[in-house]
Amino acid sequence: MKQLFTIFSLGACFALASCGNNATKQESETPEDTTQVTVHTLKTEEVSYPEDTTTAKSYIAYEEGHAGKLPVVIVVPEWWGMNEYAKRRARELAGLGYFAVAVDLYGNGKVADNPADAKAFATPFYQNPQLALGRIQAALAKAFSYEVADSSRTAAIGYCFGGSMVLNAARLGQPFKGVVSFHGGLAGVPASPKLTARVLVLHGGADKFVSEAEVAGFRKQMDSVKANYIFKEYPGATHAFTNPDATETGKKFNMPISYNGAADTASWQEMKQFLGEVLQ
Repeated sequence: MKQLFTIFSLGACFALASCGNNATKQESETPEDTTQVTVHTLKTEEVSYPEDTTTAKSYIAYEEGHAGKLPVVIVVPEWWGMNEYAKRRARELAGLGYFAVAVDLYGNGKVADNPADAKAFATPFYQNPQLALGRIQAALAKAFSYEVADSSRTAAIGYCFGGSMVLNAARLGQPFKGVVSFHGGLAGVPASPKLTARVLVLHGGADKFVSEAEVAGFRKQMDSVKANYIFKEYPGATHAFTNPDATETGKKFNMPISYNGAADTASWQEMKQFLGEVLQ
């Protein structure tokens, strides 16, 4: 600025000073912006708690700074266990304004890295749906110990094995507002009037793990009890279509699974709309 003043004439300096004063006066007359911006901070933590014969090591994610309590959404993982993919989905749910819990259904943080172990871990829960229900309820109890969690608004989503488990929990009478199955098995506990939750099934049209007969049987049962459900099918999508690692995993273990980006995006949008309605 000193260099500028040496170049300009004294008159020019007075003119500049006059303009500066006018600008200052105009700014002082402009009303201050009193809008307050709420900052939400993502909080995540691994939590341990007892679940019948074992100790769960589940993963909680929510954003601090929201006004009021947050609806609770349980995330039941694929048969691989509570891995990084499940944690990622919990964080994404937190970003939507939910208190998310990725559930360690197997206990002690067990994660399978091959289909044989995954099948061994998952089989007891298929054989005894009450076992899965009890562990889902233990996860809910842990969530309710947080002041920010709203125990009156709960839902569950599940992937593959997890989709089967959340459907079973709802059919056993767990009072979720809604459950969402992503490429999950549809057989299991028969539908009955115990089912009060709204249901969203997001199914791959090319899923070789779920037969057309299983789909038809599921629809028939749900219709027989006048269940409130939506069934969305994505043509060409295989089992595990939401998981970006599915294609590589399928090649590694010769499994008919692969990632489908379009179906992943579309199904997540369906879930967002559904949860927004049932948990409002």
